[in-house]
Amino acid sequence: MDDHQDNGRTGPGPQGTRRWYHEVTPRQWKAMFAAWIGYLLDGFDFVLITLVLTEIADEFRLSTATAASLISGAFITRWLGGALLGALGDRYGRRTAMVASILLYSLGTFACGFAWGYSSLFAARLVIGLGMAGEYSASATYVLETWPARWRNRASGFLISGYAGGTVVAAELYKGVVPHWGWRWMFWIGVLPVLVALWVRRSLPEAGDWHREIGVSGSGREGERPHPFRPLFTGRRRWPNAILAATASAALYCVFTPVGAGYVPWLSGVAALCLVAFAVQLGGRRGWLLYVSLMATVFCAFLYSWPVQALLPTYLKTDLGYAPGQVTDVMFSAGFGTMAGCWLAGYTGDRLGTRRAYACTLLASLAFVFPVFAVRDNLPLLGVLVFGLLALSQGISGILPKYLAGHFPTATRAASLGFVYNVGALGGAVAPVVGAHLAEGMPLGRALAVLTFGLTLLVVLLVGGNVPHRLGRLLDRQAPDDHLVPEPDAGAGIPGGALPRPATGEAPR
Repeated sequence: MDDHQDNGRTGPGPQGTRRWYHEVTPRQWKAMFAAWIGYLLDGFDFVLITLVLTEIADEFRLSTATAASLISGAFITRWLGGALLGALGDRYGRRTAMVASILLYSLGTFACGFAWGYSSLFAARLVIGLGMAGEYSASATYVLETWPARWRNRASGFLISGYAGGTVVAAELYKGVVPHWGWRWMFWIGVLPVLVALWVRRSLPEAGDWHREIGVSGSGREGERPHPFRPLFTGRRRWPNAILAATASAALYCVFTPVGAGYVPWLSGVAALCLVAFAVQLGGRRGWLLYVSLMATVFCAFLYSWPVQALLPTYLKTDLGYAPGQVTDVMFSAGFGTMAGCWLAGYTGDRLGTRRAYACTLLASLAFVFPVFAVRDNLPLLGVLVFGLLALSQGISGILPKYLAGHFPTATRAASLGFVYNVGALGGAVAPVVGAHLAEGMPLGRALAVLTFGLTLLVVLLVGGNVPHRLGRLLDRQAPDDHLVPEPDAGAGIPGGALPRPATGEAPR
């Protein structure tokens, strides 16, 4: 998918002399702020459990393996939450799905503070997984469909930077809250900003693309609105697919908890087959190969990024012998590096095109991989290198929503994006395990460097070589290069290929 035609360059004329931020209306900035707050809370909630895991294990007397399964709990329901809440957004509007998502994971977060044992805390984590998955698909599609077409990489990068900001806020609050008030207060405090997000989202207009293509064309009639999952659970498919969903959920539960000890490879295979079966049905005869290849691409993207995200603190403490304060300093560099990288990715994507920016930035990140794990006794230098590595390797994920969403039409975009991304996100649960196994035969730092370097190259080939789109074209030769970029003739006669003002994505007032 070569979207270089949407490179953000302004031409001569009235629009060509304007700064890009002047083309974004106040309502579109408000939409960004509302979604960004949701992503901030998403990052806060996700990293929260990792920060207080030792306190939880001590209070509930959990083993290390059992406590660690609480982190993986959210992954069990992510695929389902992304698909169902995405389908809700396709049918009733992006704004409705955004509100439902933030309510779900805020309810789960609040419930964590009242947990009386492992089972209740694990159940709350399942609810968090449902909401967080829906937040990604609903907010990403909302912002991408609301902002002007030629600034949508920038919108994607700004949005995802909220997640990194949430991890930084969580780390800072941890130092001041837990020693004085205990771990439960971290979950209760995390709910307060949700009220702000709900208040902001309450008055948002609907996403422009959805409003024009679904809300207006459907005239509000239920029968004409998309229902991506109706074919999966009606007629002869109803019971087989219900069994598939239950089997996938049960297999994932066993994989990520001590229940499946000794059978993880087999259970992983069962879960993968069930999820691929859903992808084949969702994509249909002409789209199934695109769905499966995008799932594989996201899976590999999580595999290259999550060993460092999940195991960097362990490496700093075990291999380098850093004190907790030094670890916090390095993790702050990592968090701010990721945030800055998301912003950079947005600008680069609008300049070079999404796919080209993704591949080139990942290639540049390879220069930092081995130096990061070669530095041992120089904390400032390590902080600078980690900042650079995370800015280029993790920060480029800021335009991952734009890359994925461009493969799907408006009518099924939220459900498709939610399903593909959150199934691929299972790579984030697998990555630390793979890294730990590699570390059994070599130092942890070298294992992380090898895994990150090799899988980054693989993602460069998949994205840079446009592999998912090329595979999709084998079955659907009429598929456009990018559903989020206007066709060349849509902007004919307009400087810079920009659309007329109504196409900036804002719903009519």
